[in-house]
Amino acid sequence: MFVSGFTIVRNAILFDYPITESIHSLLPLVDELVVAVGQSRDATRQVVASIDSPKLRIVDTVWDESARLGGTVLAQQTNLALDECKGDWCFYLQADEVIHERDYDRIRKAMSSNWKRTCVEGLGFRYHHFRASYGIRDPLPYRFQTRIVRRSAGPRSYGDACGFLVNGRKPRSASTGAWMYHYGYVKPPPQMTAKMNYFSSLYDGKYVEPAEARDGEAFEWDLRTCEAFRGTHPEVMQARIESADWEIPNAGLIPRWRNPWFWNRLAHKNTRTFRKWYVAAKQRIAG
Repeated sequence: MFVSGFTIVRNAILFDYPITESIHSLLPLVDELVVAVGQSRDATRQVVASIDSPKLRIVDTVWDESARLGGTVLAQQTNLALDECKGDWCFYLQADEVIHERDYDRIRKAMSSNWKRTCVEGLGFRYHHFRASYGIRDPLPYRFQTRIVRRSAGPRSYGDACGFLVNGRKPRSASTGAWMYHYGYVKPPPQMTAKMNYFSSLYDGKYVEPAEARDGEAFEWDLRTCEAFRGTHPEVMQARIESADWEIPNAGLIPRWRNPWFWNRLAHKNTRTFRKWYVAAKQRIAG
């Protein structure tokens, strides 16, 4: 069983992505690691190249600025990296996702035990989504995503690269029982503002040049549905966590059981999910 890791990254320094920590958390689990490094305005490529591992292989890419609507350029880049993989299992991490070392054995066991079960096309993770600081968790975004895919099944990244499809449908995935630590919304306020301004353009189709963060710029996080995180973080994140020096004004976290914002938004989310399922079911029946 040969395991490939793959990821994409661009402007990691400009937008304060934990790409070094992400790569180091994945290296112990893979036999090779393909990093598609997009043409950047900072020293992202040098940072990735400085990681001393014979497993690491950089693929230089140029992002298609015409494929911005709906974040599809992210899926394009992810598929470029996936196509470079040689493994039986292909393990995808986004540049703001990190694996906890305590889950290594659990992940290895899931890949090994499911390898001969060809009906299993992918392996999934539960998620910790952090907001504003490393001690604040948002329980409402997606709770499970497939991050390991069987290459022979022909998986393709789609949409904004949050998941994969196999023959136009979601892969048949088993759970690893492990957690993914998602840090995309934990940054100093200036970098958070710069990232959000740029990433909005990846979805609305309007080109915006990546801009450097401006000192002193504030960012307003919506933490009304969030809760305190009382677990531990991956060891590779400790130095980054210790260096965090920005303040979060008026966090005002409320326990989930008595937080009306959480329950209202959860109901709205579940209603929307049911409507999507209902429409898709009607289309399948009609077709």
